[in-house]
Amino acid sequence: MVALELAIMTCCSSECFESTFNDRRARQQLKRYRKRGPDKTTRMLLDALRAAGIRNASLLDVGAGIGVVHHELLAEGARSAIHVDAARPHIRLAEEEATRRGHAAHVTFVLGDFVGLAEDIAAADVVTLDRVICCYPDMEQLVAKSAARANRLYGAVFPRERRGVKVVSALQNLLWKVLGNPFRSYIHSTAAIDAALRRQGLAPLSVTDTVLWRVAVYSRG
Repeated sequence: MVALELAIMTCCSSECFESTFNDRRARQQLKRYRKRGPDKTTRMLLDALRAAGIRNASLLDVGAGIGVVHHELLAEGARSAIHVDAARPHIRLAEEEATRRGHAAHVTFVLGDFVGLAEDIAAADVVTLDRVICCYPDMEQLVAKSAARANRLYGAVFPRERRGVKVVSALQNLLWKVLGNPFRSYIHSTAAIDAALRRQGLAPLSVTDTVLWRVAVYSRG
């Protein structure tokens, strides 16, 4: 295991993310994961990536949280992973879980805003953003920089543009504002996300919608 502290101070700084993705939330997520496994949409993303082939692949997991995606794929034959997240509690618990599972030596942990750090992060066979695009204000930069590092596959889970989803997001953002929490969620255009990925030379391989979420895997070439 290699741990790197490369945090930068932006509107998407560690402090901003940790106002919502704190130690309590991280521990709740890890407890649920150990008991129930990945959430439904994460399972869908994993299934689509497995179908495309991940054996001996290198992974780049952006906004990786407690590391569910790479924990699962490393256990199934992926070679290595880079875990990038802007919240220290998630990095810390992801490291603990990687050690418990015996693959810590295959994971590099990077703390900070991926967009600001992207030039210093290596490309990978598979890049994933599981419920991450909706946490970032500048979708174009996040998608472009992460897609540019995908040598073969790019997988993402993000909200669909539905009226109910937008209403819930707006209400949650209002509550955070009232409580003085700087974190916000964003419902970006699915068409704009698709266009940003295509501009990076990626094409849809698998796209599945649930009521609230889109699970999409793109391939290069």
